[in-house]
Amino acid sequence: MPQALMRRGALALLVLLSACGGSGGGGDSSSSSSSRTTSGSTPATSPVSLPAPPAAANVVTLVVDQGTDGSAINTPFVSVTLCVPGSSTCQTIDHVMVDTGSYGLRIAASALSASMALPAVAAPSGAPLAECAGFVSGFAWGGVHTADVRIGGETALDVPVQVVNETTPAVATVPTDCSNTGPSIGAGAGAKGILGVGFLRQDCGSACDTSAAPGVYFSCPTAGSCVSTIAPLASQVANPVPAFTTDNNGVAIVLPEVPLGGVPGATGLLIFGVGTASNNQLGSAQVYTANAAGNFTTVYKSRTFTGFIDSGSNGIFLSDATITSCSGGFYCPAPALSLSATVTGVNGTSSIVPFSVENAASLPQATAAAHLAGQLGARAFDWGLPFFFGRTVFVAFQGASTPFGTGPYWGF
Repeated sequence: MPQALMRRGALALLVLLSACGGSGGGGDSSSSSSSRTTSGSTPATSPVSLPAPPAAANVVTLVVDQGTDGSAINTPFVSVTLCVPGSSTCQTIDHVMVDTGSYGLRIAASALSASMALPAVAAPSGAPLAECAGFVSGFAWGGVHTADVRIGGETALDVPVQVVNETTPAVATVPTDCSNTGPSIGAGAGAKGILGVGFLRQDCGSACDTSAAPGVYFSCPTAGSCVSTIAPLASQVANPVPAFTTDNNGVAIVLPEVPLGGVPGATGLLIFGVGTASNNQLGSAQVYTANAAGNFTTVYKSRTFTGFIDSGSNGIFLSDATITSCSGGFYCPAPALSLSATVTGVNGTSSIVPFSVENAASLPQATAAAHLAGQLGARAFDWGLPFFFGRTVFVAFQGASTPFGTGPYWGF
């Protein structure tokens, strides 16, 4: 999930495509800064939002804003309630990023109150289990714990979650096998956590269930002694939605249209389930099935790319040497460009998808949502959050039964 950090006076790219699961073909975008016009720029227009829907247990408000520290752009957030399993000791955590390009719930240790003593998950050795969650731009390190997870009116019990950057002595020290993979990205820019609701149920799957070779999970008997270990499926950090009692076969993200020039905020919906209730039917949307790696085909300017849809990416990321670039990896055309690409699912469903690319360096300082695009490697095409503007996008989980076919698939 490519994700840019928005700083005062600058935009920078941070690529967070998950390296643990199958979604996202990987990328090699830059991580340096680019200047951003703040003096004399036109103020951002008013925030945009969807009409309030009827109250329902499977619906939660999704907000695109600048995050907890003003560093986020094109980042969708929800609030998540964690409870110590089987108890009434609970805490609601805001600004948890919704990411269709990764799997599992990760919460910053700094966001948890002292009363939230979540039970630690044990490695097969009996020592505390920790994870080095790999992303293209770096890693998120922390112990694995269990929690009851409530989002909106839906609840999942005893879900393994990652507590990122926790200070518990056994897992506080990042092992070299993890730190060598890149910089620590924590819980994401301007975020208190990451809610990975991509195609998969666990963030590593059978690869970590049968071998310690991936270097994802670690057994940590004492401080500074973490070593790679296998992690049974039941112990792996998990997408909480499949553990809901209902509305558990996928999700839908609904966002309003965003005008060129950007807006200071956008409010939409995260809806649980695909075809399980009146508010999550596909309607006129088409089904685009994904391959085993979670990808489909995108053809752009007669070139064929590995395509995927990722709400955790804060731009549409592609390779096009004809578009003017900023030093930080975003494209900065003047004027804005109107482009298109053709997407085709494994099932043969195909459509032309129009998209816009505006000048990232000239956006007003208050911008939280805009039609951004950036550079990616020559093989991949990442349909990031701007793809979601003005759409309802469905994600049907791998192997999940829906009235419209078995996942994995996207619907839009």
